[in-house]
Amino acid sequence: MRQIFLDTETTGLHAEGGDRVIEIGCVEMFNRKLTGNNLHFYLNPGRDSHEDALRIHGITTEFLRDKPKFEAVVDELLAYVQDAEVIIHNATFDLGFLNKEMELLGRPKFKDYVSGVIDTLVMAKEMFPGKRNNLNALCDRLGVDNSGRTLHGALLDAELLADVYINLTRGQDALLMDAGSHDDTGVVVELVDLAGFALPVLSANAQELAAHEDVVNQIDKSSGGKTLWRKTA
Repeated sequence: MRQIFLDTETTGLHAEGGDRVIEIGCVEMFNRKLTGNNLHFYLNPGRDSHEDALRIHGITTEFLRDKPKFEAVVDELLAYVQDAEVIIHNATFDLGFLNKEMELLGRPKFKDYVSGVIDTLVMAKEMFPGKRNNLNALCDRLGVDNSGRTLHGALLDAELLADVYINLTRGQDALLMDAGSHDDTGVVVELVDLAGFALPVLSANAQELAAHEDVVNQIDKSSGGKTLWRKTA
């Protein structure tokens, strides 16, 4: 499976208010291995960044003055992500900006060019409810080295996100492997689909049922006959 980790930097927070994309970073992974076939653009947005945004990414208007407009790189970007699964942290934000750039060029939405989008922020909130789940927090929690991230940068953040995603999903591929693939020793690994196996159902024997009934009786006595399963039964 081909997956692309994508991140953007922008002039501010509001795509519909005139803020624009100034940097796009993409990192390619194929069959859970980083390929090094990455894509990176700095873009001239035609406007200044808000002060708060500038403090986050440090990309100045002067630096971007000679960079291409989004319209000059859009075809290369779309060819790169074509039919891949795109993985973004807080996808609503980045997709909102990319969709606005596409709209300004009269193009379909960005998502129409890819096979799907995974939001790692949604994944992290499900795995770590009630905790901070920004990229720095996930790097710290999952042991990903982010010591070089003094400022936000789209390519660096996409690279960090790739490491975070691999750690978030570690072990999910263990039960189903691609037919004809090779492990590190060169051995061919055949497809094993566990859905085809009928797992045996082991019923409790008389002794186990009696022991269970004894425990239930003790709980029922301690609760003054208020055990819900007895009432339901």
